[in-house]
Amino acid sequence: MDDELKAFIDSKFHVPPIEGEDKTCSLEEAVRKNVREGMSIHFAGRSGALFYQLVREFWGKKADFTIISPYISGLLLALIRGGLMKKAITSFAGNSYPTPSPNPLVQKAYISAAVEFENWSMLTISQRLLAGAMGWEFIPTRSLVGSSMAEENKDSFAIIDSPFGSGEKSGIMKALRPDITLVHGLAADRSGNTIMPYPLTVDAFGAWAAREGVIVSVEHVVPTDYIRSHSHLVRIPSYMVKAVCEVPYGAHPGGLPNCGLPQFEGYFDDYEFATLIRDSSMDETRFMSFIREWILNCKDHTQYLDKIGKDRLRYLKDKAKPHSWVVETLGAVPQVEFQKESNQLERMVIAGSRYIANLCQKQGYKTILAGVGLSNLAAWLAVYRLKEQKYDIDLVAENGMYGYLPRPSDPTIFSMHNLPSSKMLTNIETALGVLAGGSTNSCLGVLGAAQVDKHGNGNSTKIPHVFYIVGSGGSNDVASTCRETIVFSPSGKERLVNHAPYITYPGDRVTALITDVGIFEKPEGKDMLVLTSYIPYGTAIREEEAIKGIKRLVGWELEVATHLKKIDLPSYEEKMLIRLFDPQGFYTKV
Repeated sequence: MDDELKAFIDSKFHVPPIEGEDKTCSLEEAVRKNVREGMSIHFAGRSGALFYQLVREFWGKKADFTIISPYISGLLLALIRGGLMKKAITSFAGNSYPTPSPNPLVQKAYISAAVEFENWSMLTISQRLLAGAMGWEFIPTRSLVGSSMAEENKDSFAIIDSPFGSGEKSGIMKALRPDITLVHGLAADRSGNTIMPYPLTVDAFGAWAAREGVIVSVEHVVPTDYIRSHSHLVRIPSYMVKAVCEVPYGAHPGGLPNCGLPQFEGYFDDYEFATLIRDSSMDETRFMSFIREWILNCKDHTQYLDKIGKDRLRYLKDKAKPHSWVVETLGAVPQVEFQKESNQLERMVIAGSRYIANLCQKQGYKTILAGVGLSNLAAWLAVYRLKEQKYDIDLVAENGMYGYLPRPSDPTIFSMHNLPSSKMLTNIETALGVLAGGSTNSCLGVLGAAQVDKHGNGNSTKIPHVFYIVGSGGSNDVASTCRETIVFSPSGKERLVNHAPYITYPGDRVTALITDVGIFEKPEGKDMLVLTSYIPYGTAIREEEAIKGIKRLVGWELEVATHLKKIDLPSYEEKMLIRLFDPQGFYTKV
């Protein structure tokens, strides 16, 4: 009887090692069967190989795609060059590596109206996709209020009184549902249960919200047993998936962390290739040659990888190992001139780092969320300064890193070198919506801007009808919700303006502006920035000379504090740190 019962139990409750519909197919078949002209397409993070195939399939056609992505940069610029994109719903459009900057393809598309750019912040795109996934018609947000984006997007954004009698007002946004989502993951079984790598950035919200489902590419197709063993890492369930494509290095030129799975090797972002894309895209003819060479003339992903070469791919895997930054740092040191006098941008960053450290101690902040560039360098220096003083502070990055300690040699804020030092890896919704802007946040925002006005309003999006800069990214979310925000911007009347022509983020919570000539603060009860400290520059080392020079570099009538302070020059240790973080001077070259 026992044997019979055991056999019955085994037959009825056996867990099959492989199960589910077999949806595996080639990239060509997946895109050809599931993507149509006129679709709205969401790119959920790393989608290199899927993107290439999309371009191959639709090149020369009137695709009229609406692209939903936090970033329109790098490879996605090929959609603009090929006339495949009708509309972009995004928070950033331009060059992203090594530092954000305008791109001429974006400029041309914006001025000619060949592409409609619908501007949102990084968090609000994520929130709108989440609302679409949850089946809600709309979702509240703390972002956008007081910005030009709120005015531009009135068909999808409104401000309402609280229905619960608190007297507070809330921003609400229309839900967003793409027709289809393309995503590259780490592993999936044949039916599409997909493991995504951390940090999750935009997460799977767009996949969950997609009306017609998801096309998944992965490094490996694995048995369902493997999925069950790692079910805590699965973000996309199989019923949402239309096709599964096994594509090694499918995120390239992006990188892919291995998510702590020892069976798989991660690989680093290919900075050299990213630089090639950026440089090529600055000229339409050169970019067309790049597209032909790397996309159209490669019949499939295998031929593309052969062209990249095994040595390069092995290098990217080695670079993704936890301690590779040590070798890179030691390799960069001989080229770094530590004794050289600091330039004005370095002085600006170091003065800002001291300001951040003092402000955190004064106000008791426990986290810092920094933007890209000079602002993140200053925040990094400040965090090391605070930790040496035994002050408990954690860095947050908008892609979902929390508690990371930035490694030297690579100033890129989202560098994979920083992942092993993180205390938590999560998504944009958590990083920006909770850690930086939630009800319990104790966060200082540290941002950059292309333009800042006398009230602290920042513009990184556009000069309407004249020039497209890059967009909000997460800056609006930070400035709208952090406890307090300080801003970094080099001086000059084209940057420090009387009134921002477009408000990417409002200056209500901005309390200080750090520039290469001095620090501006808002005195208690005032909403205008006042010069409180100056950084000696050139021959203008005396206070009177410095003020005269600064007046020529500010676009509003300069107000100077009664007791103006002179900022001390950087110490040798401060110069060492900033040059170790940015040995090539990506952010600090004058």
